[in-house]
Parts: sequence; C-alpha cells; structure tokens
Amino acid sequence: MAEALNEKIAAVTGAASGIGLAATQALLAEGARVVMVDRDETALAEQVSRLGDRAIAQVTDLLDPESCKSMVPEILEKVDHIDILHCNAGTYIGGDLDETDPDTIDRMLNLNVNAVMKNVHGVIPHMKSRKTGDIWVTCSVAGHSAIPWEPVYSGSKWAMTCFVQTMRRQLREHGIRVGQVSPGPVVSALLADWPEENLRKAKENGSLIDPGEVADALIFALSRRRNVTIRDMVVLPTNFDI
Repeated sequence: MAEALNEKIAAVTGAASGIGLAATQALLAEGARVVMVDRDETALAEQVSRLGDRAIAQVTDLLDPESCKSMVPEILEKVDHIDILHCNAGTYIGGDLDETDPDTIDRMLNLNVNAVMKNVHGVIPHMKSRKTGDIWVTCSVAGHSAIPWEPVYSGSKWAMTCFVQTMRRQLREHGIRVGQVSPGPVVSALLADWPEENLRKAKENGSLIDPGEVADALIFALSRRRNVTIRDMVVLPTNFDI
C-alpha cells in the first residue's frame, strides 16, 4: 500500500541533470518540496526557475570538504526539516586501471564514496531527533556485478552496496529507512566516458534506460508504508546483458 509523499521535504544531490533532475521532478509531481543540490549554480538556477517555488536551490561542491560539510546545515536554514535525502551525485571512470591516473581516481572515489558517507553522516543526527527519515543512494548494477571495463567505478559502487546494507541495520531502530537504486546504463552525460564500442552496441540494441525510469523506482520505494523497507532495487534495460 502506498503512502503519500505530499508535503514531504527531500534533498537530492546532483539534482541539476540526469537521474537527480528526474528524481526531483518525480518528487515534485508527488507533492513534495525538493532542495536541489548541485555545484553548477547556473544550471541549478535555470531548473529552479523552471520548476517553481517548491524547488529550492542549494549550491554545494561535494568535492570541496568545507562545502560538503556545510551542506546539511545550509539546507536546514532553507527548510525546517529533511524527510528524504537522496545521495545521487556521482561520476564515472571506465577502461583499464592503468589507463587512468591517481588524481582522477581520487576525484571519483571522493564523489562516489566519501561524499555520500559524509552526507549521510551529516543528516543522521537530524533524522534521529525526528525518529523518522529516508536515505536513498543512487548505486549501479556495477555495485552488484564486477564489470571488467570499469574497475574503479564498479569498486566504488560495491562500496556503496555494503554501506547501504550496514547503515540500514544501524538506523532501522531509529525509524530511518536506508536503501539504494541500482540502474543499468542510463541516458546521461556519464555515458560519454563509456568505451565507444560498448556505447555503440548499447544504443543499437536498446540497452539504455531513461532517467525517469530510475526516478519511478525511487518513488515506489519511498511511498511504501513505514513498516516496509525496499533496500535494493536493480533497474535494467531489458536487453542489457549483465
């Protein structure tokens, strides 16, 4: 049985594009207010202007330690509470490990892993005090299967799968649900870093999904009654062969 998300307050990272924007639009359609978190101030302003007054801009650079640490306090200066935190921002590295460089690896792990852990760490005291909340992470099918052409990315998403499972157990007694949505290839800017041959094949055989499909899965999970936690949702293109 579904519960209404009307008047809930959500914070979504990486909200100016891709899955984050689709999630924002889906939450708004359900009657929620959404704090859109992104480092791209211009894109954020454009989307907030387009989406209306229930969309609220929060400029945060998750790769900047001070900006990342300030995210939750700054959000709570704009809204009086956070019902939903969707940790969605991320980046991608594909190819053999020796084809990349240490700085690029650091950047990806800082965004895909460290920032998520810091954001969750920042919101826990607030949600514990309210004895309720939902924390959702955008993971990947790469967090459930070892993808040979993306060892760094896949490694970061396996870390998130473990993190979600451990945090669900830590926080369930406080009324806080924790889960993840793990999409296969999604039509987004991240695919620009895919190996060209893999991307060509995916386009030709229909092995891509739209960000809105991921957002639909998120809404399904968030709208379950509080005695139900959807911990893992893997959303794949039907023709994706993993």
